[in-house]
Amino acid sequence: MASKKQIDVGGVKIGGGAPVAVQSMTKTETADFDATMKQIHAIAEAGGDLVRCAVPRDDDVRALERIVKESPIPVIADIHFNYTLALKAIDAGAHCIRINPGNIGGQDKAALVVEKARLAGVPMRIGVNSGSLPKHLHELERENPVEALVAAAVEHVELMDRLGFEDFKVSIKSTNVPNTIASNRLLSEKIENPLHLGITEAGTKWSGSLKSAVGLGTLLADGIGDTIRISLSTFHAEEEVKVAWEILKALKLRERGPVLIACPTCGRLQFDMDTVVAEIEERLRQYDDPIEVAVLGCAVNGIGEASHADFGITGAKNEGLIFAHGKPIRKVPQDELVDALFTEIDKSIDRGTVVVDEQEAAEGAEWLEKIEEENAGEMTPERIAAMEAAAANEGNGEALPMAGAPKAKRIVLDEEASPTAGRRFTRA
Repeated sequence: MASKKQIDVGGVKIGGGAPVAVQSMTKTETADFDATMKQIHAIAEAGGDLVRCAVPRDDDVRALERIVKESPIPVIADIHFNYTLALKAIDAGAHCIRINPGNIGGQDKAALVVEKARLAGVPMRIGVNSGSLPKHLHELERENPVEALVAAAVEHVELMDRLGFEDFKVSIKSTNVPNTIASNRLLSEKIENPLHLGITEAGTKWSGSLKSAVGLGTLLADGIGDTIRISLSTFHAEEEVKVAWEILKALKLRERGPVLIACPTCGRLQFDMDTVVAEIEERLRQYDDPIEVAVLGCAVNGIGEASHADFGITGAKNEGLIFAHGKPIRKVPQDELVDALFTEIDKSIDRGTVVVDEQEAAEGAEWLEKIEEENAGEMTPERIAAMEAAAANEGNGEALPMAGAPKAKRIVLDEEASPTAGRRFTRA
């Protein structure tokens, strides 16, 4: 269930219905001010709402004071083991303090940090990772790691309650995706505090992104989670932010910048789509508007599959069609497709509406109709679906049969009509 309580981290609202916040962590030594600030700016430019900096030494605290003042986004101080560094980080102006009450030196030391945070009006993030559970939960961890993670988190929440501190979010992470999902689901039923999500030590940009998308995407789709961090083994922290945004955009939770739709290609492909997609993806990075752009490799059913897109292109042999909201705009030579697409996008952004030349649109529609006629015998997914629907209706215009009604006769395609029979496309 969604968290009911809300905290404020340097002006960023977390929990209580606020948008899911995107967080990353600097990979630099925090004491290296220039390197750390360069990475913070990269994180902010990529769309990061919050940034966390490791503070394991006094040198880091000294740099933190200047970093907090000059950072374009709120800074969270990440503290382990040494509670005095947490106290100093609060004095340095950190917008939030991250601690694990179980490794900070005992409940009395945690209480000192809480009191300092309360007086300064600084929120905290508390929680545990699967690799840092308290000793008394190790046996339970071997029997039921999910229960152990949740038990540790609940103990920390109860400690905050006893100390009369409510300004905090909670995090429980594991490298194990199913355990992370199960533990956060269970914890969300037990507490009302905001939840920070992550798959800890997820892996490389490739494998870690997939694990994070599965784990965090599942929880976010359930309405669980208020802030997320993608933990990747890369020195480029902004890459974590980019992955986080793709997850949020895929779930329609937040919008930022363009969304690119591209078909996976198949035997109907008739132009060099790989190159075209790569160029479009790169050029879209310069746009902030949340436009949806589709690249389809088949002119026969391309528009139908992406009729919801704001703009799109689809190609056939040496020509292609630019369309918007499912309607043709104009056909152009294949080598001009990308430039022509961005010309139309820029015009629409400048004027606030799609600009259509009726004659060019008609020529585009005529070209598309011609392509469809040339490929009338091909069994595209849309044609197969239409045939099945027609057979189900038996041509009488009635609704499809409900469950329990007699089933329509199944359409069986012979080898000649198969979508794979003699249909391989070659650029030669």
